[in-house]
Amino acid sequence: MKIILTLLISVWMALPASAVEPSEVLADPALEARAREISADLRCLVCQNQSIDDSDAQLAKDLRLLVRERLVQGETDAQVKEYIVSRYGEFVLLTPPFNSSTYVLWYGPPVFAFMGLIALFIFFRRNRRSPAQVQAQAQTQAQGLSAAEQRRLEALLDHEEVEK
Repeated sequence: MKIILTLLISVWMALPASAVEPSEVLADPALEARAREISADLRCLVCQNQSIDDSDAQLAKDLRLLVRERLVQGETDAQVKEYIVSRYGEFVLLTPPFNSSTYVLWYGPPVFAFMGLIALFIFFRRNRRSPAQVQAQAQTQAQGLSAAEQRRLEALLDHEEVEK
């Protein structure tokens, strides 16, 4: 019995917390669902990485009430978001919009990852040597060949690898 109770408490504690207070909840379930959907997409300007639905900050509460108030007045979801963005800027959106001012946010990470892969490819390609080249370099250093002799030896070793 203790194990089951412990598991139930653990599961309950793992559920995401919602800061929406009972006094904020709308009587109409459809409007409340819309308000929750909009609130989940809006950033708390105090907490910055939480939605206003999850934040306990006073500003988040004010924004939740504002969203619900606008929905009750009959505005669409887009109109409510536009109003909030017009007052607080695009930073209030948890997911930035896809426009010319946010191209770096959307394209930056893939471009930098691709450039990193190219840099790794070039690095490993330049540093890749065959065992014959390593052996030739060791022999060159041991024998003290001239630069011309060393180039000839490398050409012969490269030619030998091509034939294999």
